[in-house]
Amino acid sequence: METTRQNLPKKLLSQKIIKGTIKVETGLHIGGSAETIEIGGMDNPIITNPVTKEPYIPGSSLKGKMRSLIEWKLGKLELDPNPKKLGQPYGFHPENADDVKQGHPISRIFGTTADEAQLGPTRLIVRDAFIAKDFKDGMKVNNPNFTWIDMIEEKTENAINRITARANPRPIQRVVTGTEFEFEMIYRIFDMGDNGAVDLQHFDLVLEGLRLIEMDALGGAGSRGCGKVTFWIQKNGTRTSIANVNSSDFPEEKLT
Repeated sequence: METTRQNLPKKLLSQKIIKGTIKVETGLHIGGSAETIEIGGMDNPIITNPVTKEPYIPGSSLKGKMRSLIEWKLGKLELDPNPKKLGQPYGFHPENADDVKQGHPISRIFGTTADEAQLGPTRLIVRDAFIAKDFKDGMKVNNPNFTWIDMIEEKTENAINRITARANPRPIQRVVTGTEFEFEMIYRIFDMGDNGAVDLQHFDLVLEGLRLIEMDALGGAGSRGCGKVTFWIQKNGTRTSIANVNSSDFPEEKLT
């Protein structure tokens, strides 16, 4: 679907809301910044709320991982030999016939900096995911003194010299297995001269992005055992696996 002056974004029609829980199945490492590095200290900390000190999952980390995996699945890769473009997030390509026909799904859902795209605002909003209240309350039943410290572990990895067998240990922080985060995503549907038809069609890619993360990993060191997560979706007052939902489970909320 080619974007012309006749089908520029005209109105925000509705939205679909995805709410649920992210459960950590293997230690999760989403890196923060160490204000100071001390000898023997932690040089790979996780990101934490500066007020509560509790770990959280930035919306940018979740959204970025979804975008990357969807780009790989669709074969939408930046292969321009220019070193500044090669391997960068897939951008707006008006010369790509498939992109035009499909309505530029990557740029629509996740955003683009291209002024000429004229696709309207980014469709997908991903909130920061904070520790689930039900999880904390449940942990305090067994341990009244449960705090943020109990949600964080240190894992030491070793790089072994192949000749001398000397180990070079490097500790990383992780959110412990079993921790649960509450997440929320807002998907916006705009009238592009089609009464929102293309935006509604692309919503399936958002759900697919969550399924792909379950098959892959979230955060760093995924190839070394970190970052396996499970998405549980709120559906009719119950928790349902992301594998068992489809776009029809998320009704449009019309905006008046």
